[in-house]
Amino acid sequence: MKAVFDTNVLLAAFLTEGVCAKLLTRARKQQFNLITCPFILHEFERILTKKFSATKQERKNALALITEAAQDIVRPTKTPVGVCRDKDDDNVLACALEADADYLVTGDKDLLHLKVFRGIRIITPRDFELLFDS
Repeated sequence: MKAVFDTNVLLAAFLTEGVCAKLLTRARKQQFNLITCPFILHEFERILTKKFSATKQERKNALALITEAAQDIVRPTKTPVGVCRDKDDDNVLACALEADADYLVTGDKDLLHLKVFRGIRIITPRDFELLFDS
């Protein structure tokens, strides 16, 4: 099973001890294949810096954990345009498409509203976690 985590899921994994942190631990244990891309990693680092005043070392450590947990870092060649209100969300969809992901895990209401995009299920972190409980 392949999944892409939206930036908000990765941020929550580092800033809280909830379900997102648990999912990142599952990825590190290779219970599923986490795929990411440079756009998500850069956005993650930018938000850590601007909104949370993370130090350079804290950002470096966080990015190292994500890249260690990820099975692959894809580089999308095509980005769907105008699918979402926020063009950054289109970049996240491009990552999921390039990864041939089964799931896009997000807390973003605009993305969640799509439910499915070109065969990729778009679900909340809690719903993704429930897949492991069954």
